[in-house]
Amino acid sequence: MTHDQWTDVDRYFTELLAPDDEALSGALTASTAAGLPEIAVAPNQGKLLHLLARVQGARSILEIGTLGGYSTIWLARALPADGRLITLEYDPAHADVARSNIARAGLDQVVEVRTGAALDSLPKLAAEGAGPFDLVFVDADKVNNPRYVEWALKLSRPGTVIVVDNVVRGGKVATEHPDDPSVTGTREMFDLVAREPRLDATAFQTVGTKGYDGLLVARVTD
Repeated sequence: MTHDQWTDVDRYFTELLAPDDEALSGALTASTAAGLPEIAVAPNQGKLLHLLARVQGARSILEIGTLGGYSTIWLARALPADGRLITLEYDPAHADVARSNIARAGLDQVVEVRTGAALDSLPKLAAEGAGPFDLVFVDADKVNNPRYVEWALKLSRPGTVIVVDNVVRGGKVATEHPDDPSVTGTREMFDLVAREPRLDATAFQTVGTKGYDGLLVARVTD
């Protein structure tokens, strides 16, 4: 199969099961216009995050890596009226675009965008007594994936779901001695998850409009 075929199938799934709306399409359009990289999750992947949050019965969500807020909107829509989502974005310009997109979606009372390096923001969240979060979505720089999962655990409870995006790295994740720091960080994250008794996890490969990639999904054990 080809990338065009993967894209056609994704389009078919999306049109039937995850149709676009003004807030979602507007978030992508505004992000592109602002020069953000076009690396947001695909619509059907956003719908998957939404469904995971709903199945989880999530009332509080932590997102590490906001970009333009597209995945944030999908996740926040799964929350009850009194739910909350905190999303961490390194780039102030990206965070401004995300805030605008989230406000346009009518979710600015539910979502808080915090700017700065996540590894600085996460200890502050802990010091504030934030959490435990019901779901954590990690989609930031891959070098720090192990640290993000460690913090996700600190800010979790038994039953919390942790999702990590972009874990296949074009298949390089299976390379025993990678020369790419993003692959090294991802492999270190997998090693951490595999030996962590508090995590029950799996990972899977995906193909689609975003190419060849995959997700890790973990549950904090009782």
